Amino acid sequence: MALVYSPEEEFHLKIRPGDVGRYVLLPGDPGRCEKIAALFDDYHEVGFHREFKIYTGTLEGEMASVCSTGIGGASAAIAMEELAHCGADTFIRVGSSGGMDPEVLGGDVVIATGAIRMEGTSREYGPIEFPAVADFHVTEALRDAARARGSRYHLGVVQCKDAFYGQHDPDSMAVSYELKNKWEAWLRCGAKCSEMESAALFLVAAVRRLRAGAILTVFANQTRRELGLEDPKCYDTTEAVETAVDAMRLLIRRDKEG
Repeated sequence: MALVYSPEEEFHLKIRPGDVGRYVLLPGDPGRCEKIAALFDDYHEVGFHREFKIYTGTLEGEMASVCSTGIGGASAAIAMEELAHCGADTFIRVGSSGGMDPEVLGGDVVIATGAIRMEGTSREYGPIEFPAVADFHVTEALRDAARARGSRYHLGVVQCKDAFYGQHDPDSMAVSYELKNKWEAWLRCGAKCSEMESAALFLVAAVRRLRAGAILTVFANQTRRELGLEDPKCYDTTEAVETAVDAMRLLIRRDKEG
């Protein structure tokens, strides 16, 4: 259902029903889209407007797409809403993150089971008491794909926020006391990593009755640095990308099996 002021196509993504498949991978960076689409059985570019770059092709004989979401929950929610208007119902976020749990190393991948809603977009979909939880079947497929690849992966809750520099330079913020106290609480609760989109996507999916999961490349871990531990850095997203595509193939096969 397109918005009334854009009756012919979706207002932000500039797409229509038939342009995208049921199954969609969601990187943040438009630059990662073709890298993901190249792992499809075939693909072609559908469009590129604002931060939203879209390719569509096939996986396991089914129409599948990749769409970038930009940075943050607000634009990610727009992408999911408009993709759903055009027939998509199963989503995997393929993103990047910073490690929090000391056991999480740069180069590892984190498969989110849920997300801490320390951002604003999800609050316009459901009250804060409602949890941001990943779809079980999507999460299971991501775990199975990571296990089959022999990936170093972690399952757990991730922290989502709106302000990138609130995490990395909290002392410069007027609310430094709140940022630092909550960060310590998330660590004590076992949060695996920090990123910016999953909470919003999980809430949109819950309200719109969609399926969503997330796999995240860990670039580095500031907790390890603060503890004086080795902090390997890795900016290569290949492992998360390939695991996400493998997981989507599993989901398609499992859906066909009923």
